[in-house]
Amino acid sequence: MVLARLFYNAGVKSWDVVIVGGGIIGLSLSIALRKRGATVLIVERGEPGREASHAAGGMLVDCALETPPALQPLATASARMYPEFAYELEAESGMRVDLRDCGTILFPSTEHLAQTRAAYPEANLTELEPALTGSSRPAFYLKERTVDPRALTAAAWKAAKNRGVDFSSGDEVTAVNVTDGRATGVAAKKSTFLADKVVNCAGAWSGQIPPNAFPTRPVKGQIVCLAMPSRNLLKHVIRSPEVYLIPRSDGRLLVGATVEEAGFDKRTDADTIQRLHHAALALVPDLDNAKILESWAGLRPGTPDALPILGVTATHGYYVATGHFRDGILLAPITAEVMAAVIEGRRPEYDVTLFSPARFR
Repeated sequence: MVLARLFYNAGVKSWDVVIVGGGIIGLSLSIALRKRGATVLIVERGEPGREASHAAGGMLVDCALETPPALQPLATASARMYPEFAYELEAESGMRVDLRDCGTILFPSTEHLAQTRAAYPEANLTELEPALTGSSRPAFYLKERTVDPRALTAAAWKAAKNRGVDFSSGDEVTAVNVTDGRATGVAAKKSTFLADKVVNCAGAWSGQIPPNAFPTRPVKGQIVCLAMPSRNLLKHVIRSPEVYLIPRSDGRLLVGATVEEAGFDKRTDADTIQRLHHAALALVPDLDNAKILESWAGLRPGTPDALPILGVTATHGYYVATGHFRDGILLAPITAEVMAAVIEGRRPEYDVTLFSPARFR
């Protein structure tokens, strides 16, 4: 990329790249672009990191049982990048992101039992997770990490600001401006921003920004957070067909999560939260007196084929990185790297042709 640097044209500020959306995808990409010298502005409809990234569980799952085959290379590469990615954000922000590598105890469904048994070792619950020893179901151990998405996005936000990324928060983008067939910036409710290139990282709202209509939709997920009776009651992530449990280093335990087609409704439902709570108690009876700290719902960006939308659009200078569904936290490092390459006109290390927005034309 030939960098124009930040300049003033008739008193109007311009950037090399405007990123629409300040979730973990947009934040990570902004840092990757700043490393390469680009001037970057993030325009966020609310507060950076407060939508899907804020609501996520943070399981860095890249196993073949749950990852679509087409996405497996990116998922595996991104999972491997995470220790360095997290360390860099912690070093640049001075904040902890609670990256844990204790692994996962998986109780597979009957349908996936044989496949799981062939791929993973059986878990010795007495040794690994005594709180689960009352279960008679087959359990298996997976080497997976977790991260606290709220801490991660807060660290990414601070790191981006420290690197000189500009922000316009509370400013909803209404359109990508196009002149003579190429993107020239964005129009927002508060202002207009000029840029040589624009990247749509607006998650579930990506398809609402003209002129392109990306087929993203919100997929609601509800989570309840408990305070474990003792900080080390659970060390591993616990996954079952009914519920997953994600322990944090500070003693919190996330219990989730639903997958609901409910439009842009982010309200929690008391019956659903109670069902999640009861499922957690069925797995870990010692949670009987655990205090409920909070509950919330987030909107994941889904697509018709459950794959992200990455790459160039039909409009010159306009790019998209959205539709990560349940894998936005996991795929943040690799998305930043491949999209930075695409924006710079380089061939990315991993082929993203399968994720091109052209597949929906």
